[in-house]
Amino acid sequence: MDRIAYETFAKLEHTHFWFVSRRKIFFDLLDRQFGGQSTAGKRVLEIGCGAGGMLGPLQSYGEVAGLDIDHEYVAFCKARGFTNVLCGSGYELPFADASFDLVCLFDTIEHIPDQELALREVRRVLRPGGSIFVSVPAYQWLWSHNDKTAHHCRRYTASRLRAVLRKTGFAPQKTSYFNSFLLPLIVPSVLWQKLMDRLGKLPAGYNNMCVKLSPWLNGLFTAIMSSERFLLRWLSFPVGHSVFSLARRD
Repeated sequence: MDRIAYETFAKLEHTHFWFVSRRKIFFDLLDRQFGGQSTAGKRVLEIGCGAGGMLGPLQSYGEVAGLDIDHEYVAFCKARGFTNVLCGSGYELPFADASFDLVCLFDTIEHIPDQELALREVRRVLRPGGSIFVSVPAYQWLWSHNDKTAHHCRRYTASRLRAVLRKTGFAPQKTSYFNSFLLPLIVPSVLWQKLMDRLGKLPAGYNNMCVKLSPWLNGLFTAIMSSERFLLRWLSFPVGHSVFSLARRD
């Protein structure tokens, strides 16, 4: 990922509506699956932990380890107090077989060229019956300059995500689109971005997070997007800007 994107994401992970809402949606689902259980002996791994915004909440489910390919992000996580963070590749996880109960890849596998190799490594380090949580951007037709800046390799549909999980030895339990309520606003914004990119009028390093929102609009978008978590407890959305899947090691 470009350095400008790293720096932007690290600054906005606790304030921007997308980061805040995504965190509320994910941990509402994870709490319903794993919350209230004893954490004794449980281990959790986040691959692609970035600046460490998810490492703290993950501690509710067990002892947490983080992995990122970027040395500066690893150092940043350690400075924040997350000492069990390593620098490494998703292709060769520096962990023993069957050593984790939960592995999370929050918007990570779209960055990895060989997704199947990485997911098989996840399966290797998961204990029998262990779980994987994956989130990814949706729809290849929404590919834009933002994907290029973030060095994405692909975008997904729900069926594509389920298929690659099954192929690599996982049994999906719940797969759904999310960031669905704001999709009618997102689509024209992306189409405008694609047009400006084609015309060569986007600034260098541009990504969606560069757009500054007023506090009230950011708060409104947070309320709208994060409210999806209540419906996602009972149903799966048929469309959305992103996709997640919770699956078990088959």
